[in-house]
Amino acid sequence: MVGSGYKFRSKRIVVKVGSSTLVDVERGEVKEDWLRGFSEDVRDLRERGHEILVVSSGAVVLGWERVVKGDEVRKGMIETQQASASVGQIVLGGEWMRVMGFYGIDVGMLLLTIDDTEERERHLNVRGTLTELLKRGIVPVVNENDTVATQRLRFGDNDRLAARIATMMGAGELVVLSDVDGLYAGDPRASGSYHIPVVEEVSEDVERLAGGPRGLHARGGMASKVRAAKDCMEGGCSLVLTRGDVKNPLKVLEAGGRHTLFLSRVKPRTARKNWLSGMVNCEGSLEVDEGAEVALRRGKSLLPSGVVGVRGNFLRGDAVGVCDRRGKVLGVGLSAYGSEEARKLMGHRSGEIEEILGYKHAEELVHRDDLALMRSGVGL
Repeated sequence: MVGSGYKFRSKRIVVKVGSSTLVDVERGEVKEDWLRGFSEDVRDLRERGHEILVVSSGAVVLGWERVVKGDEVRKGMIETQQASASVGQIVLGGEWMRVMGFYGIDVGMLLLTIDDTEERERHLNVRGTLTELLKRGIVPVVNENDTVATQRLRFGDNDRLAARIATMMGAGELVVLSDVDGLYAGDPRASGSYHIPVVEEVSEDVERLAGGPRGLHARGGMASKVRAAKDCMEGGCSLVLTRGDVKNPLKVLEAGGRHTLFLSRVKPRTARKNWLSGMVNCEGSLEVDEGAEVALRRGKSLLPSGVVGVRGNFLRGDAVGVCDRRGKVLGVGLSAYGSEEARKLMGHRSGEIEEILGYKHAEELVHRDDLALMRSGVGL
């Protein structure tokens, strides 16, 4: 270990665990001692008030020997990989549940394709599920759904998936546990190469330092980690790259384990607000009364009771303008309900939503985290 210890500053932290870190590839089994040490780290961070989400690889590796039994070559066999993933996901989820449960931690597992994070309503469903798990003290374990993912649907590596989850969930830090302890200027094994402790901008020079994936079961590599870091930093999340093949890797990181910090200067909430305020194509608008306007200015969410009019036709998750009775735009947000639903709900209390619709997505029409207010209203 070298350098000063890393200090976790964010309430919400995503940790990405790679296949080679979690699984003994030769035996096709989870590394029991490693997972116990990691679970201890998660328990300790949760006791200090942090929320932890895990992005875990390993399903294909865990299922491979059970499906193939060593008599086939893995390369190019898409259907065999998918079959291996279907078997391995059961093993992977079971191991996370068993070992984390030993430390009093409940887990929930989500299998995602890229469309689940990009298609409007599915994005909201994923975020809603993850938020509910965290609210109830459950650690989400996320993996790419390799059983159905095609080239068009797949993330390609879990570094990218972890970055997407981190920015989607407003995490302040993504820790990538890898087989390297950070970014180097050149091959870490070559003389003259040196470790880079902090990166404040993913420039072309930084991107050139990245190489390709290593290992039979790896789909990532330094190139994917640098791309993930760039995505994170733009979304207000810092990425920490460090070695994962040590017991209690997060504790080691805090004690001074070598790492590279890709430092974002933007807070997650600010980055999301900036993204929302830059939207120019709103599908409709919600007209609010004076009481709701005051509440919004105080940082509250937009409740159905404060809405007096709905314009346009929009779907759940679409961008909508929020305006006052005179038509002045107060801000832009993402609607938790479609226009037809909003028309039924306007003027009613949140407690009546399920009675009116027969279901409930959220208490709010626009959550405060999905709303960017303007400094002064303009005509709609």
